[in-house]
Amino acid sequence: MTTPHPVPPARDPGFAPPTLGRRFGALIVDWVLCLLVSNFFADPVRDGWAPVLVLVLEYGFFLGLFAQTPGMYITRIRCVAWADGGRIGVIRALLRGALLALVVPALIMDEHRRGLHDRLTGSVVTDAPRPARRS
Repeated sequence: MTTPHPVPPARDPGFAPPTLGRRFGALIVDWVLCLLVSNFFADPVRDGWAPVLVLVLEYGFFLGLFAQTPGMYITRIRCVAWADGGRIGVIRALLRGALLALVVPALIMDEHRRGLHDRLTGSVVTDAPRPARRS
């Protein structure tokens, strides 16, 4: 279970979003995984809808339940609710994935690097907390 931020991003005056490079890196990792998975049931080159469908479903599952896709895990970022810093849930994550697949909403960003897809789903990409070190 993902614990909310001590101070939700919406109320944190010092909130600093992750770099676009890390976000783009996460998207590249996720896209490669989607191409590999969609290859099991379609030809991703011929059937362009297949990896897009997998991406939307991946976002719905991973963001909705864990607040991170595999690409986000690797780049140490996560997607949380703007208002409280908790998980956004499966439905909002599916909507966010569908809007991301349209590309243009992701390009329309505000000062917190929240794309239109984030603002419409009440989400924000933040740094992921570092795991506790074992002694």
